[in-house]
Amino acid sequence: MLAIVKLRGFERRKPHQLSGGQRQRVALARALIKQPKVLLLDEPLGALDKKLREHTQFELLNIQHQLGVTFVVVTHDQEEAMTLASRIGVMNHGRIVQVGTPRDIYEFPRTRFVAEFIGSVNTFEGRVSAQDSGRLVVESGELAVPLYIGQPVQAAHGAVVWTAVRPEKMRLSRERPASAYNHAHGVVTDVAYLGDTSTYLIQLASGKTLRTTEPNAERDAAGRLARNEPVWVSWNESSCVVVTE
Repeated sequence: MLAIVKLRGFERRKPHQLSGGQRQRVALARALIKQPKVLLLDEPLGALDKKLREHTQFELLNIQHQLGVTFVVVTHDQEEAMTLASRIGVMNHGRIVQVGTPRDIYEFPRTRFVAEFIGSVNTFEGRVSAQDSGRLVVESGELAVPLYIGQPVQAAHGAVVWTAVRPEKMRLSRERPASAYNHAHGVVTDVAYLGDTSTYLIQLASGKTLRTTEPNAERDAAGRLARNEPVWVSWNESSCVVVTE
């Protein structure tokens, strides 16, 4: 079992001679050696630093696949849940509000709570103004143009709905988009460089702030948007998710 958790050669170590990550793996080995059918892991990686936590997540995945034990993982770390789980249950006030694969939970949230709890999201409150083969046109006071939803949604004409769009699905441009739907104009109020991506905060004329992310595919910073620069934000109709509660 020590070999499975990659601690062979540490048999004679005392607890104070082990790192936090090694102690976590000892605890896991002690639980797995009893050959349980189900193993509850309550915040198993909470004491580890970010890099070690990410490494240990994949170790847990390999152990789970190797032994075939069902893991029930309790965590408040969303990335950890998305990495480890084949099925996620999101709870709100002690009630499970949605169960699904990580992709389903992230891409197709059923409620505003799930959309806002998992990852970052921009939401627009509005009313259904038209329907086209189940696809909706939504008018929102937070945007100057309507929202067009490229997926069938069950919502009555005039119903209040919330449209959710993930930051990475939004595109930034200095040129006005050609479409009559799904775009906004604003000013860059803040830029955060995160290495692999950059996060932009865009304030619209309505006062609403949008959060967008873009990959830093090029090292050259020339041409990138700067703070206080006007910008157009647009998104594809298929990127919109409508929730009614």
